[in-house]
Amino acid sequence: MPRPTISRRCALGTALTLPMACKTFRNPSPPKRLLVLGGTRLLGPPIVRTALAAGWNVTLFNRGKSGAGLFPELERRIGDRNELDYASLETGEWDAVIDTSAYVPEHVRVVAELLSDRVQHYNIVSTVSVYGEQENPSAPLTEDAPLGTATPEQIADTTKIQQVTGQTYGPLKALCEAEMRKAFGSRCCTVRPGLIVGPEDSSERFTWWPARVARGGELLAPGGPTGDGSQQTQLIDVEDLGRWIFELTARQVEGTYNALGYPTPLSMRTLLKTCQEVAGNDSRITWVPDEFLLEQDVGQWMELPLWIAGGGTMFSLERALQQGLTFLPIEETVRRTLDWHLQANGPEHPFQRTGIAGEKESKVLAAWHAHQAAGKTSR
Repeated sequence: MPRPTISRRCALGTALTLPMACKTFRNPSPPKRLLVLGGTRLLGPPIVRTALAAGWNVTLFNRGKSGAGLFPELERRIGDRNELDYASLETGEWDAVIDTSAYVPEHVRVVAELLSDRVQHYNIVSTVSVYGEQENPSAPLTEDAPLGTATPEQIADTTKIQQVTGQTYGPLKALCEAEMRKAFGSRCCTVRPGLIVGPEDSSERFTWWPARVARGGELLAPGGPTGDGSQQTQLIDVEDLGRWIFELTARQVEGTYNALGYPTPLSMRTLLKTCQEVAGNDSRITWVPDEFLLEQDVGQWMELPLWIAGGGTMFSLERALQQGLTFLPIEETVRRTLDWHLQANGPEHPFQRTGIAGEKESKVLAAWHAHQAAGKTSR
């Protein structure tokens, strides 16, 4: 097809016909379109904010019950995954979908099949809990490690999100991943986070530590096998995760990625020292070895958050780093979390789901000091 031309007169008045290279008339490319399944709790808002900042049009699909005041300008499709109610998604096309609320395989199967011809790329938020028993638990788990399995009875008995248990959570997430891949083939991405932390984290597992340190006084801390707090912990800031998930989706990256870190190992000692620096008070950390904590019937992970006797499983971050995952400084995560907690709940907020009770903490600390004194006396 010949290029459009314009006429320009030279000095002699002769009309010259020149290629219209100095100016082009093109319609701007329409914005990319993102469908977010969920989108109003913890991880959803950072994903949505990042997409909007990048100029994407965003559609939210959920029940319309949580986060009703969030993103009022966005298109919403109402439905209930528990009821396999995806009628509102029977029309429309999107460049990508990010699934933040995939817990039941059948929920994923139905929506993935419904969208497979109208969506280019599917990104599912899974979990590192998908991994099963390992032959070498001391080595960091890569994305190729064996996955846990659910029995046919467990699968049949889990038709609603509320029926997912701690035992079935990981294996069912693995099956959700598989249903996505069946429908989308290679046009998909799996992100496996660990502990997601930051403002709006209702699990209380990370928030308990900045809040407890901010209250001051002597606090019981998990010393690990060596009793000095050198054991590692892995977590990821919700802002880092949300931003990176969108970036993977925008680039239509394929594959499976663990998503928790940091590139430099984070010890419990560093974490709690950082909490002290942010709080700026006179709190006193007393490190107690795993063996003694177990003798005192201190519960792992939830009663004393982030603590697993022996250190727990670690996960490889190599693939995620290669795909551009970056991290805010841990100081920033602690500060944002503490500020949010104090504003939302106040300094004396009683944690309902996590954290050792004050009376028990005092008893364990007293027992530890007595144990140490007895050891010095015997010497």
